[in-house]
Amino acid sequence: MARFDVRPAAADDATAVRRVARESWHAAYDDLLGAETVDAVVDEWYDPQHLARSIEREDGVFPVAEGGEPPDSEVVGFAQGVLGDGDDPAELPRIYVRPDRWGEGAGSALLSRVEAWLTDRGAERLRLVVLADNEVGNRFYETHRYDVVDERESELAGRTVSEYVREKQL
Repeated sequence: MARFDVRPAAADDATAVRRVARESWHAAYDDLLGAETVDAVVDEWYDPQHLARSIEREDGVFPVAEGGEPPDSEVVGFAQGVLGDGDDPAELPRIYVRPDRWGEGAGSALLSRVEAWLTDRGAERLRLVVLADNEVGNRFYETHRYDVVDERESELAGRTVSEYVREKQL
């Protein structure tokens, strides 16, 4: 198993997070959405200034996984968890690992860090949305006991996509 460490993200990790997002999205979604659509979504959703604000949210956690040996270590994955309002479940808006690092445990470590942080703050359920055709993502969530609680269609960069809403009791 490859070496990696999980640590809290800092605002200056935003560019590295965006790079990981772009690589991961292309690997997971090019066949479903097309490369141009993937680039458009990543450009919008992973703007470094917006990411820096997400990283600094007080109602959430944003860990990154670093791989490699210092001083050559680099961000290879990231996740974000956000507390829910009132009785709403907490949310996992994003979790991605570079495709060349899939299967090494970084995603599981990131998810565990998010779940522990949310549980420590009283969250009882964690909800996420994943494209129904994202086989890699759905396998990962099934492995971690996230059940499909709803299916829906939504628009993504002008395309209609099918999504699963998955949830887990923490």
